[in-house]
Amino acid sequence: MCDGKGFTIWLTGPSGAGKSYLAEGLKGRFSDMGLPIEVFDGDTVRKQLYPDIGFSKEAREMHNRVVINHARLLTKHGVPNVVSLISPYRAVRDFAREEIGEFMEVYLETTQEVRIKRDPKGLYAKAIKGEITNLTGYDGVYEEPLKPDLVLRTHEMTLEQEVDAIISKVKQLGLME
Repeated sequence: MCDGKGFTIWLTGPSGAGKSYLAEGLKGRFSDMGLPIEVFDGDTVRKQLYPDIGFSKEAREMHNRVVINHARLLTKHGVPNVVSLISPYRAVRDFAREEIGEFMEVYLETTQEVRIKRDPKGLYAKAIKGEITNLTGYDGVYEEPLKPDLVLRTHEMTLEQEVDAIISKVKQLGLME
């Protein structure tokens, strides 16, 4: 298993890519393996800590840095964790890798068409109507990772296949046995 070794699995991708769904799938699988794991969902952290922060570049970077710090502390103290966060800027994700150390970046790649069909929060519908702007994955910035540890084309895979691929990669990287 893990033998008290902490690590962070960082799930990144535009809105609707399947990050939260995959994070819950990972949590279930790790639990079945007897490995407790913490999940940081970007929306949940935002709602609990600072619901009025907004979505400017600066606000997003600050939000990401708070999550990075939490994930770093858990990793340092031997607690595996999954971060489910759009994290649209490469520099912030690179900073996360540097700060956390035991880190795996997973890019959830999906077509915009699929994300619009999924639209779990109704955000794409609002963006299409012009009710919101700068939606990451529609008309907002998302800098795709240049060298993620793993790319998952979530619209071509089952949840089980995604989870299996991540666990295999975690083991390959030596983050757990």
